[in-house]
Amino acid sequence: MNNIELRQVNTGGCCDPAAKINVDITTSTHKELPIVVIGAGPVGLAAAAHLADKRERFILIESGDSVGSNILSWGHVRLFSPWQYNIDKIAKKTLENHGWNAPILDHLPLGGELVNEYLKPLANLPEIEPYLLLNTKVVSISKKGFDKMKTANREKSSFVIYLEQNGMSKRIEARAVIDATGTWSQPNPINADSIWTSEERELKQHIYYGIPDIKGEHKERYKGKRVAVVGGGHSAINTILELSQLNDEVEIIWIMRKKSVEDAYGGEDKDALQARGELGSRIHQLVDAGQVKVYTPFLIHQLTNTNDGIGITGESKGREVTLSHIDEVIANTGSRPDFSFIREIRLSIDTATESVEALSPLIDPNLHSCGTVRPHGEEVLRQPEKDFYIAGMKSYGRSPTFLMATGYEQIRSIIAHLTGDYESARKVELDLPETGVCSVILTPQNSTQSCCGTEVSKCQR
Repeated sequence: MNNIELRQVNTGGCCDPAAKINVDITTSTHKELPIVVIGAGPVGLAAAAHLADKRERFILIESGDSVGSNILSWGHVRLFSPWQYNIDKIAKKTLENHGWNAPILDHLPLGGELVNEYLKPLANLPEIEPYLLLNTKVVSISKKGFDKMKTANREKSSFVIYLEQNGMSKRIEARAVIDATGTWSQPNPINADSIWTSEERELKQHIYYGIPDIKGEHKERYKGKRVAVVGGGHSAINTILELSQLNDEVEIIWIMRKKSVEDAYGGEDKDALQARGELGSRIHQLVDAGQVKVYTPFLIHQLTNTNDGIGITGESKGREVTLSHIDEVIANTGSRPDFSFIREIRLSIDTATESVEALSPLIDPNLHSCGTVRPHGEEVLRQPEKDFYIAGMKSYGRSPTFLMATGYEQIRSIIAHLTGDYESARKVELDLPETGVCSVILTPQNSTQSCCGTEVSKCQR
């Protein structure tokens, strides 16, 4: 698929495979080392496009067997944001130079369409494809010759990245690292205290974390079942709307922590965004018709596995309640970042949101919605470890307000800084509508489900 050797780096032009000169990485000078981007989703591929545009050496690493592999797991879901907010400008320019035609910009793509019509064509370009490693897991990142405690001359040391590929451990060096791994593979537990219990882990065969393809491959899993949906955001609502189309073949239980179910309906016909209001109206009608049994506020404390199914025990209005005979659980409870492989990197992370610390006041969901999060760049995202950045959804930690377009602006600014264009790095070059693009348009009632206009759905309970 590519001609990268993991102990070797390209010292030729990044955009000309014929110019590749493989040199033992231990003999390369710091400035000859590549910039390593981890995660080949929309933000990681945007970083590759920007680096290629500036003819910078880079390696793009993806643990899955395809670019956008996490998105493909929810490829049946339609984004709220139209194509115009999902395509990076430099990536678009590079693609068009090779004859690519952009989709209709005001249409809403499915997750699968985002991958197949944009990310895969971008990854296959000669400027990017030779420098992309698939099925490659980053195990750990450190500074060459330095543990986390050592300070003197630390900034002059390269990054060392340990990888697993085809069952083998390998290492590469880099002059800078951009972590764009997202949070999708790290779902939150359904426990109301956000704690993983052994019981929940043991029941993983009966708990789906995310948005199942209820009309497609998961249909038989839920037909004739008593299904509990946990979460109070748009993901949960859309999951319930999809389940309801199985008609009497499924019994739906909706569990959330909101004070009342009305809090989940939103503004309905008073909503400034008509389609978002329609979503609330549709779930309202289902509840009123008795097609959904609602338990709220309900704080889940314990799961049990019995001969009659799953038992869910929690607190509701000051008393203990147990829901019995549950066949399947769908958890729409958001996700969180994985810091395990960057433990040896000096980081500044907010203790509440688990986002980049300087970014936290701008994105705290207690204070902000998608529409009030303003664009930001390298200066906000920089870490104590020089030339190490967390970008994209992972930079937002547990906050649900991330927008793909904002991630592209992060990348533009970071790459400008890493390539010496400091004036451009300080600028903000992104305009979003005041309402944000978290809920621009919903699809018609009989079409594929929709959710947040983010890189992936992070609608919270």
